Amino acid sequence: MDTHKYTPLGIGVLAVMAALFSLTSQAADPVKPAAPAATPAPAAQAPAGGGIANERAFPAIASGKWTGKRTADGQPDVSGHWSNTIANHNNFTDPQGGIPNDPAPPRRPLGPREERAPSRVSDPVSGEVPFQPWALAKVKEFQVGFHNPTEPRFVEPLARCAPGGIPKSFYWHGYEIAQYPGYIVFFFNSGTRIIHLDGKPHLAENIKLWNGDSRGHWEGNTLVVDVGNHNGKALFGRSGEFISENGKIQERYIFDNSNKRYNYVATFTDPSVYTRPFEVTIPARRWTADDKPNGWHFETERSNHPGKEVLLDRDERICAENNGGFGLGASRGRK
Repeated sequence: MDTHKYTPLGIGVLAVMAALFSLTSQAADPVKPAAPAATPAPAAQAPAGGGIANERAFPAIASGKWTGKRTADGQPDVSGHWSNTIANHNNFTDPQGGIPNDPAPPRRPLGPREERAPSRVSDPVSGEVPFQPWALAKVKEFQVGFHNPTEPRFVEPLARCAPGGIPKSFYWHGYEIAQYPGYIVFFFNSGTRIIHLDGKPHLAENIKLWNGDSRGHWEGNTLVVDVGNHNGKALFGRSGEFISENGKIQERYIFDNSNKRYNYVATFTDPSVYTRPFEVTIPARRWTADDKPNGWHFETERSNHPGKEVLLDRDERICAENNGGFGLGASRGRK
């Protein structure tokens, strides 16, 4: 694969049963690459013990035939541990640019915008969400109020232990993908999401979920998912972007045949919030037992069992409002 830089523009049955039960209470075309980056970036690697690994460029992956392993029911086998390669949820459109209006920004200068990762908004080419004026004003208010939250609406939902929602769950810590006949289950750091592959119809429109309601199917190496039933409460990050309960998302998870990376490419449509549909691209890489566990991308431990096979355990993250991991405040509780 050529590397391109996009311009700003061992879970058991009980865990699966719990995930399925939680469904009622929780939730595109391939990206068009710009000119190749001058220096291809290696896969993101985080040091043992913590840290968020970032890359400024990532490979385009085309939809096509799947040549890798398959599950017993015929799905491309993409189960395992994954994490995004760009940044956390500080800033949606400038992923490595820090929290907007941060009163205590990092001491190290950010450098020119073109030297940081591209916006997660891959279309339009401006890299900005095409908000209607009222919605943009709401986002700008959040970006100010976040640093002194005098009203509940200025508290980022993760600080209250809410699920991350779409798309934030894909860049809030690493996560595990598990596959079962008729389902794919995402075990996120901040909640669980189930994608139905069995042809079930969407839930009734009056049922609204943090992670939406997902119905999908495979097209070669690409998982195509239709998402609706949002509750309109999730934010895309500490920069305040959002989708309403009227919105729809068409997702494409495009896996490369080495099964080491995939690109999440999704079209967000919400005529009540945006002036036009827009595209989001989030790169991800696989983490395995050959990688060292760390405090962000790969929060696992080796299982203690009598066999020789290496099994990895990912503990459920217990969140209580205002605990150390999620709720130390707006500007000082970041990881």
